[in-house]
Amino acid sequence: MATDAPPSPVIPTPAAAPAAAPASYPHGRPSDGGRRRRRIRENLVGYLFLAAGIICFALFSWYPIVRGLLLSFQQVNFAEPARWIGLDNFRRLFEDPLFVTAWRNTGWFTLLALVFGFAAPFATAVVLGELRHGRAYLRMTVYLPVMLPPIVTMLLWRWFYDPGPGLFNHVLGILHLPGQQWLESENLAMVSLVLVSTWANMGTTTLIYLAALGGIPGELYEAAELDGASIRQRMWHVTLPQMRFILMITLLLQVIGTMQVFIEPFVLTGGGPDDATVTVLLLLYRYAFVYNDFGLASAMSTVLFVVLGIFAGVYLRLTRAKG
Repeated sequence: MATDAPPSPVIPTPAAAPAAAPASYPHGRPSDGGRRRRRIRENLVGYLFLAAGIICFALFSWYPIVRGLLLSFQQVNFAEPARWIGLDNFRRLFEDPLFVTAWRNTGWFTLLALVFGFAAPFATAVVLGELRHGRAYLRMTVYLPVMLPPIVTMLLWRWFYDPGPGLFNHVLGILHLPGQQWLESENLAMVSLVLVSTWANMGTTTLIYLAALGGIPGELYEAAELDGASIRQRMWHVTLPQMRFILMITLLLQVIGTMQVFIEPFVLTGGGPDDATVTVLLLLYRYAFVYNDFGLASAMSTVLFVVLGIFAGVYLRLTRAKG
């Protein structure tokens, strides 16, 4: 009778050998602390560049802001030690008749700058975008005033406005029209400053509009032409809707920029005639360097900082929503 075969012996399976360390770790995988130190060493140069930028911002941006805020609550004229006076600077500031005058003049300048300086760059960009010849030369010509030093621009326009041999009155004389006191008239002084500011700064905005116009799909204009739309209708129904966001952003940036106008009234009119062109920054300059009252000037700068901060917050909100 056949017998059952003996069971085959069980051969034990050797334990799996530990995985060899990667070639990048010849002495074994480092611990968490070692990996952290290695990462810090690898990014040390980046941290140094970042630290340099933070130090520069801290010294030249953040510290002056904090220091100016503290000065607005102190009496500071550098003839005697600073003394904490609380809200007295703000109380004196709001009681100064020139405070209201400066804000009114600044608002009037901003409004006029929006009328001239907001429409002129857009119209120029549309015209340049339609040209087929000499486009690069004309773009350079439009941007040329931006490259001039501001003081050179002011001195050039001072000659234009000169009531004697000035260019504008000379042209009026050729046309048999009476000359004007451009910078000496309360009615014309602010308009004259706005024209200078528009001419000097419109180049950058024009290039922004040109870039935005180049990003509009050509198919939209072709479809509008096939529907029989005129140039005005294409502008109203295609160009403006496609550039709505860019127009809103440049509007806010222009408001922020024009509310800080200083060099035009400082060089051309000195705030006159009869304080008709005194702006917020020009009054701030007078408080600090004419009246030697740095506490009052700091209070003025704090108020301006709050107002501009509101517009900056709107700008950031719009750009974040678009992103």
